[in-house]
Amino acid sequence: MAHKILLIDDSSISRKMFKRELANEGYEILEASSGASGIEIYKNESIDLVFLDLTMPEMDGFQALEILKNIDPQVKVIILSADVQTTSREKAFELGAVDFVNKPINNENLKCVLERELSC
Repeated sequence: MAHKILLIDDSSISRKMFKRELANEGYEILEASSGASGIEIYKNESIDLVFLDLTMPEMDGFQALEILKNIDPQVKVIILSADVQTTSREKAFELGAVDFVNKPINNENLKCVLERELSC
């Protein structure tokens, strides 16, 4: 059975590129265009891994991460962000993210992160 991955990102272009890359690898990808809709999907689906953008309107990735961790302390969340500030990276890890991948996404790096996190 394919691993189910939830991608929460307000950029339709980012979601499309991400989905195309990972669907070719056999993963089932669910998409959400906001933190709130991503949280609802997470509540209703059996998700193996969440990729979460930090910069989104209404609810940013930090807020969404906190809520996801409150719902399920074992949730595996990988941050996807163009934000290269050390403080953002540190805050994401403090809130419980398992990894941080910079945008634009390097497909080989993405595959390595996926293999590492889904083999645990």
